[in-house]
Amino acid sequence: MSVGVTTSAPLPPASDTSAFSLVDYVVFVLLLVLSLAIGLYHACRGWGQHTTGQLLMADRKMSCLPVALSLLATFQSAVAILGVPSEIYRFGTQYWFLGCCYFLGLLIPAHVFIPTFYRLHLTSAYEYLELRFNKTVRVCGTVTFIFQMVIYMGVVLYAPSLALNAVTGFDLWLSVLTLGIVCAIYTALGGLKAVIWTDVFQTLVMFLGQLAVIIVGSAKVGGLGHVWDLASQHGRISGIELDPDPFVRHTFWTLAFGGVFMMLSLYGVNQAQVQRYLSSRTEKAAVLSCYAVFPCQQVVLCMGCLIGLVMFAYYQKYPMSIQQSQAAPDQFVLYFVMDLLKDLPGLPGLFVACLFSGSLSTISSAFNSLATVTMEDLIRPWFPEFSEVRATMLSRILAFGYGLLCLGMAYISSQMGPVLQGAIVGLLAGLVMAFWIGIGSLVSSMRSSMAPAPWNESSNLTIVTMTTLVPPTTLSRPAGLQRLYSLSYLWYSAHNSTTVIVVGLIVSLLTGGMRGRTLNPRTIYPVLPRLLALLPVSCQKRLHCRSYSQDLPEDTAVFPEKMSNGILKDSGAREATPVAEEGPAHQESSPAILQETSL
Repeated sequence: MSVGVTTSAPLPPASDTSAFSLVDYVVFVLLLVLSLAIGLYHACRGWGQHTTGQLLMADRKMSCLPVALSLLATFQSAVAILGVPSEIYRFGTQYWFLGCCYFLGLLIPAHVFIPTFYRLHLTSAYEYLELRFNKTVRVCGTVTFIFQMVIYMGVVLYAPSLALNAVTGFDLWLSVLTLGIVCAIYTALGGLKAVIWTDVFQTLVMFLGQLAVIIVGSAKVGGLGHVWDLASQHGRISGIELDPDPFVRHTFWTLAFGGVFMMLSLYGVNQAQVQRYLSSRTEKAAVLSCYAVFPCQQVVLCMGCLIGLVMFAYYQKYPMSIQQSQAAPDQFVLYFVMDLLKDLPGLPGLFVACLFSGSLSTISSAFNSLATVTMEDLIRPWFPEFSEVRATMLSRILAFGYGLLCLGMAYISSQMGPVLQGAIVGLLAGLVMAFWIGIGSLVSSMRSSMAPAPWNESSNLTIVTMTTLVPPTTLSRPAGLQRLYSLSYLWYSAHNSTTVIVVGLIVSLLTGGMRGRTLNPRTIYPVLPRLLALLPVSCQKRLHCRSYSQDLPEDTAVFPEKMSNGILKDSGAREATPVAEEGPAHQESSPAILQETSL
């Protein structure tokens, strides 16, 4: 989901499209008021009796539907709402094949990551790193997450407000401050439960805003059938591109398989999403919430692509003005919407509310997850004397403090422009290798932008699914390092995951591996036994493999329980004798678990 983001001075708004009626302002203000009201409602319920478990994990009692909608809203930001239609308008429907990656990208988290994390009874995803490796790895992961999320939130706050200012005349910094402060207040006071329920409300607003554009736009150009025919006549309906070249920006393989790794980074191990899985009342509810995201993601992708096609058909019938044709890609959709809905009071305000809903849902999730990892990974283990009351108050202060910090990063983002955004690419995609490729891609694209290019081949920075940089199409075929820098952004996650695994294995082998430590089997997912269990019994006998029960006992006695100060209880001793104190039934299952792991 891409959108061009530029931090240059915005164009003055067009006088015929920037006028907002009183109804539009009322619709927009209602979004902010209702979002704030939901947060205050959950803050006032049981005030004075809240615990960190309630504030950070919603007391682990959420049902699957609100969790699913919150999972969807977390990474459906205003950047994506503006970016997908722009992508379709400029390059055609090839991007639509990204939906193919959603199946594996959500099935794997549902059956690998969620069971592992849920049965370990975690609060922070980085607690797993201490269980599997050690405390140093946990702290490194936490600090990296905090660093990249704070920078990223600055861009998420600033970029949509800049585009909105350029087209509608909305005051730039009033938009940024309104978003940041409202979001920080309801996140700090209401905690994760408030964030999840405001996400539900904001998801509905996003659906309504995009649906209104599709209905009105298709009606004005002759219906969706005519839109499709017109796009097909002009070559905007793409077939399946089977080119295996990973340096081609969008192909079937890039979107369907490279996208799986991107989805795993978002829905498998990201703290904001893991926190929602773990807030579910049962493991089954967590898995069902992940399943429910799949059709919702397909609907969201279809709506974004349809807006792009309707926009293309609309501008075939009503050509762009000179000012619109010179706009940055992230402004295309806003110009289109303001032009399309200008005679329908309330609908422009609904779409602006849709954009702000996307931003609110993303940054509120970030504030809450940042407060959680800071509290659980950096503060409680080092200050075990904290009482529950003080810890709850500090969690609220942290959430609000991160809100103010991200406002500061939004200002820095406005000053630093593409340099800062290039850094985001490196940090999000993976530490060293991604930073190298991301910055190299940025520098390479800046050099290539010196050559003349048509208006729709803008050299503006593009952020994809809020996490990665998309190198713009260049006129000449790159060579050498520039060839590496032109790697499709959808392969960034796969490339960097492979780098981490390969380098980690080599270093582990060279330095002695486990060095006699006993591996905790609960931190390993038995992939091979799972796959072998799918074979017919006759094949299993020929392979000399046995079928073992994969389900770990759910008795809390076998969980790596945390003390009230967040420190994991003597994990080393527990790993050496993971089921030593269990009853006979559990003792019988232990060899099976260990044998499965050894496979």
